[in-house]
Amino acid sequence: MSDVIEQVKEYYGKQLQSSKDLKTSACCSGSESLPIEARALVPLLAEEILNRFYGCGSPLPPLLNGMTVLDLGCGTGRDVYLAAGLVGEKGHVIGVDMTSEQLEVALRYEDYECEQFGYQTSNVSFHQAYIEDLAACGIADESIDVVISNCVINLSPAKEQVFKEIYRVLKPGGELYFSDVFADRRVPASVASNAVARGECLGGALYTEDFRRLMNTVGFQDFRYITMRGMTVDDQKIADITGNINFTSCTVRAFKLAGLEDRCEDYGQVATYQGSIPNHPHFFDLDDHHRFYTGKPMLVCGNTAAMVDDTRYATAFTVSGNRNLHHGLFDCSSSNTGEDCGQSSCCC
Repeated sequence: MSDVIEQVKEYYGKQLQSSKDLKTSACCSGSESLPIEARALVPLLAEEILNRFYGCGSPLPPLLNGMTVLDLGCGTGRDVYLAAGLVGEKGHVIGVDMTSEQLEVALRYEDYECEQFGYQTSNVSFHQAYIEDLAACGIADESIDVVISNCVINLSPAKEQVFKEIYRVLKPGGELYFSDVFADRRVPASVASNAVARGECLGGALYTEDFRRLMNTVGFQDFRYITMRGMTVDDQKIADITGNINFTSCTVRAFKLAGLEDRCEDYGQVATYQGSIPNHPHFFDLDDHHRFYTGKPMLVCGNTAAMVDDTRYATAFTVSGNRNLHHGLFDCSSSNTGEDCGQSSCCC
């Protein structure tokens, strides 16, 4: 474990000086993939922060105003500062990273970004710590509204502990929203131990089925894929190392909710989106196969009903029905849901 951590520190602290030094596109996502509200804040960020950003997605969900957000593996702080603009001056964003060279950049611009956002006082804080042990930097149980992470959890040699910590610090109804690299098979030790493959976010990629099992183990009985993007390994030396493994960049959403089930169960519940989430006037995508159109009632399983009724998204939804009467497994056919089904930990 310590060897992997030192490899990653070396790679991100000394070998990489900008995103141009990356050998693959695994940990490189441009500003164009950001949600509209975050994209508008990019011009307020220092150029050095943007140049030293290493991420595979845009894990910034909506409705963050006033929230406490935790960014795991925050690096130079791009997503921390974007989130700082989205939570507002009364919200708070915490960045955690183990690499001193990365955090030095993030801290260097704290006053600058505070001024750029027009805040009287900074609403961000940074901690040099390990994402496997958030208690070490004082993050208490059930103190966080939203946990985000951008292509970092794959780097950890103790992923189950990372997800246990996430579950611990999230408030009831809180959301985990993260982007990372996944593999279609278990990555062999010969690849996982290669410093370059690891640093390029490939060597530590989680096998999708092991990820599903891990999430269930720590308490996330149902999670949803938001986006899935196939990746290519164009560097021949790295391709020779990774062989036939297929990698996918995914953004995942999960909630800390009591009572979620490992299958989609039908209780006759109906959810209607009110169109009130900023920049989502016509529809809202809960995941890659649940698109809620404004004003259109949609029959949903018990898990989906909880996700939009027992979380901060409740302000944007009307849910009718309860769990008093069970109708069996939820019928996930397109005739019932109004959408084609996609891949998820849940059947619908």
